[in-house]
Parts: sequence; structure tokens; C-alpha cells
Amino acid sequence: MTELISALCNIDGTSGDEIAVRDFIISEIDGFCEWKTDALGNIIAFKKGKKPSAKKLMIDAHMDEVGLIITDVTAEGFLKFKTVGGIDISAIMFRRVLINGETAGVICGKPIHLIDKKEAEKPPAADSLYIDIGAGSKSEAEDYVNPGDRAVICGEFTVSNGNMISKALDDRIGCAILIKLIKVDSEYDFYASFSVQEEIGLRGAKTAAYAIDPECALILEGTTAADIAGTDEGLTVCNLGKGPAVSFMDNSTAYDRKFYNAALKSGILCQPKRAVAGGNNAGAVHLTRGGVRTLAISVPCRYIHSSASIANINDCENAYELARYMLNGICGGEIE
Repeated sequence: MTELISALCNIDGTSGDEIAVRDFIISEIDGFCEWKTDALGNIIAFKKGKKPSAKKLMIDAHMDEVGLIITDVTAEGFLKFKTVGGIDISAIMFRRVLINGETAGVICGKPIHLIDKKEAEKPPAADSLYIDIGAGSKSEAEDYVNPGDRAVICGEFTVSNGNMISKALDDRIGCAILIKLIKVDSEYDFYASFSVQEEIGLRGAKTAAYAIDPECALILEGTTAADIAGTDEGLTVCNLGKGPAVSFMDNSTAYDRKFYNAALKSGILCQPKRAVAGGNNAGAVHLTRGGVRTLAISVPCRYIHSSASIANINDCENAYELARYMLNGICGGEIE
């Protein structure tokens, strides 16, 4: 699955501009399921299994990644921008960006030797930063870039010591797991959504779930792992190498207790997510129509929403196995 995750991560697709990611996923699943796209750009698929399902199950992974959107071009040819999704501004200073998949630039601000002591004590304000593409004027910059264009922070995929390092692991990992579930023979029928615009408000999953109208849902995600130097053990949330994290509650969802317990008792390496924080597409899906019983299966990622997130390869494989286990248990009626 590592090669598939690599291919997905190396495609750019910020929220609202997931076209390239969507086209790649369609090329992977075409012929293995029925699929269509909706008005927002979600892929909604139906995988025919060997047997009908006891419950109508939807499995979701979001295609979009965090990034930047160009808001203005200055007279000097610099680009002003806003973040698309949750990005730590202090982590992107002087990083390379790629705009529209072809124009390179650098995120810049006031040079360090011109910053006074008081300024150095706090992160830069977002509106003080700009992107430098080497243009000498507004008209020259507008030959390449215009307001509304999107950019990603460059971070090519690499493997080190059993871990993957890349941009967009959240949530191209989930997309890879869902592609694999679709491409292998399934015991039971299920629905899948590759959704858009998760990073800016869970928007695609809301419309996808309304269209599918499921009874149950699995959300495949990447989640924050804080098992890093200087963090107290009680604040680590989840750990790389200990399997996918299973949530009991976050800031948008109280998860189905029976599904949560079934996952932890599956015999597949996994761990509870030890914090009530954050949120994902479950927040939109579980409130659809009359309500949807929902579980999130999340792969721990250090430095999430950065150009160098880190996730463990075995955690991804165990997330796939857990998703398959839950799919068969829910659809087969063993997990009630």
C-alpha cells in the first residue's frame, strides 16, 4: 500500500480543488465498483459484494489537503494569501510552495536580521507574510498567478525506518485504504465516498452521506500523534507503531460505543485515541437524516498538516485490516 499512498500524496489537491486527486482515484477504482461524482466533486461508489449487507454501510475518506489560496498580488509582484484549513503559520516560513502545480515560490516575511526582539518572541502574523515567485511587478506575477489560485507546501514522499514522511498523509492514507477495500473481493455490499472539502468544514461528507443515506459509517482518517520529544506521556493522544487510533469522542462526534468496543476487541493492533479533541467527517456524517452510527479509524501522524507529516507503515496496514474487520462484522450482522 506504500506505493499507492506515495502516488496519492504526490498529487496536489487543496480543499475545493481536488480534481487531480479525484481523477487518479477514479483511474484506480474504475471497473471494481459502480461510481459517480456529485455537484461538489465527491466520488460516491457502490461496491458489490458476494452477499447483501445486513446494514447499509458507508466508508468515507477525504481527498483534500490543507494549503493556501492566493488573495491578492501586490504592486511589487508578491502574492498575498490565506490558509486553506488548519495550518500553523510559524511552521511554513521560508518553505517552498507550488501554485497550480507549476509555479514555484517561497513563503517569506521580514528577514531575521530586521526583526526586533519583541517581534522575535511571537509567531509572525499571517497577514504579514507573502509568497515570492521572483516576479518584479504585479503584471509580471499575473502572467503566472491570479487571486483564487491555490498552493501547496512542497513535501515529497519518502520512507525512513518503517515510516512515511510526506505532505497530505491526512487523508491520502484513508483514500489508499478505501481504494484497497474497493479493489479486493468483498464479502458484502458497501458504499464508499471519497469526499471533498473536509479541511474547511466537513462539507463534502455532508452531501455524500445525505445522498447515500447510510445506517452505519466508518471514517478513515489521519489524526494527530503527539508522541514527540518534550510531550508528557499523558498528552501524547496516540503513538506511532501501536496501530490505528479508535476514537470514543472528539469535538464533533460521540462515537458509537458498540463499534468502538468491537474495534478494540478485534485482535487487530489498535489503540484508543486518548483525547477529546479535533474532529473529522464523522461530525457531518453521524448527523445525517435520522442519524448514522459511526466509528472513526485514524492513522497516527506526527506533525500533521505540515509538509513533513510522519506515519508508520504498519499502522496503515493495521488500519486496513481493522476497516475490513469492521466492514464484515457490521455488514454480516456480527457487530450489532
